[in-house]
Amino acid sequence: MPSGTYLLMNGDVEERFQCAPGPGGWRYTSRRSDGVRTDLVVDSRWRQIRVEVVTPTWWLRGGVTGAQVAWVRAAGETLRAAGETGTEHAERASGFMFDSPAFLVAAAHSLGLEEGARTTVRLVLLSGPSLSPLTVAWQWSRGETATYETETEPLPVSRYEVADLATGEVETVHLAGDVVVGAPGVELTELDSPPNLRS
Repeated sequence: MPSGTYLLMNGDVEERFQCAPGPGGWRYTSRRSDGVRTDLVVDSRWRQIRVEVVTPTWWLRGGVTGAQVAWVRAAGETLRAAGETGTEHAERASGFMFDSPAFLVAAAHSLGLEEGARTTVRLVLLSGPSLSPLTVAWQWSRGETATYETETEPLPVSRYEVADLATGEVETVHLAGDVVVGAPGVELTELDSPPNLRS
């Protein structure tokens, strides 16, 4: 069960995480130094079936339902406050994207790309402490997988190029199984156990 620490946003925020495969998929939980909590559950096809993100001032819960993602979003940290139901939303998209590395892992694996393949995917991008949603179209391209020798066993690391089709901006993401080893604004600073390489 991989666990460790990411530094996010140029080292301003620390995210302590745990992730593990389960009977029907994969789960990632984390707590950040800025008070943000993430709980992401995917099924065997890496579809985001349960998403919960809580900031000090807003919360969001949702998941994939067929060809859509549906979610409830509201102000206030307490998820089960009496009478607090939030506002319901739905959008045609494949999943959510947030600045937790968990969402890069889930998106990449859900696409199932072979080396050299590419595809366009619609995602609901959550931004800032208010978790403001914006639907975006990103093109994912899978590059080569390089293998690195480690003290325990060889570690395959896959490269993805991710292009925002609205802005033309392209970023590179490196994944080792269910751990992000490199991405813009993401630095893996501690890993207590090896990544899970099952995809």
